[in-house]
Amino acid sequence: MIKIEKLEKRYGSFQALHPLDLHVRKGEVFGFLGPNGAGKTTTIRLLAGVLPPTGGRITIDGFDLLTDTVQAQQRVGFIPDRPYLHEKLTGFEFLEFVAGIYGLEKAHVDTEGRRLLEIYELGPFGDRLIEGYSHGMKQRLVLCATLLHEPRLMIVDEPMVGLDPHGARQIKDVFRSLADGGRTVFLSTHTLDVAEEVCDRIGIINKGRLVALGTMAELRASASAGDADLEEVFLAVVEEAGRSTEFVNPEQEPS
Repeated sequence: MIKIEKLEKRYGSFQALHPLDLHVRKGEVFGFLGPNGAGKTTTIRLLAGVLPPTGGRITIDGFDLLTDTVQAQQRVGFIPDRPYLHEKLTGFEFLEFVAGIYGLEKAHVDTEGRRLLEIYELGPFGDRLIEGYSHGMKQRLVLCATLLHEPRLMIVDEPMVGLDPHGARQIKDVFRSLADGGRTVFLSTHTLDVAEEVCDRIGIINKGRLVALGTMAELRASASAGDADLEEVFLAVVEEAGRSTEFVNPEQEPS
């Protein structure tokens, strides 16, 4: 679903992202982890088309993000860490607004929009102003808006911030369900137990370089971490990366 080749980003003389090669399969939840300032947000913004790359190439579902921009972005749903909502709109009016951006028919919004609101427990609140929503309700509304055009790839940045246990469980179930249905979820989070629970594979970035990639079993093996949890593996990988920038992919190239 995602093919990244020699992707890099510089801000003046600062190299925020060193040449990155990464393939993410269809139908998987891929976790993208790293300490603050590691290059996660830069990578996500490049994937979402918000930032132009300094070099390299991104292909989404076979479409080049630079040369086939419309086709590539039509396949993407992006949930940033701090999404902006028009709080003087009702929940359903916000869905109509988003639908207009994607050129969706009103009939689609009337049926699919209401269906999504019901699924994510917002049905009774669809005609109420967003300013009266709780944080969790706003998160679920953003999810509804992102799913409205049925994207094949979801790019999600820090989805669990401020959610109660019920809301967090619901979001995790959504990611797993989307992947099981053949869609791809690219998930960046500091909540390591969430990544360990829902992600099929995990990539760890540090100082703008990919320093580890694989399943939990592969990451444990490469870090000689026994049956350690992801937090211990993550800390070991980042500490080792601080001593060396060399990275060896433990996997065969995914199909």
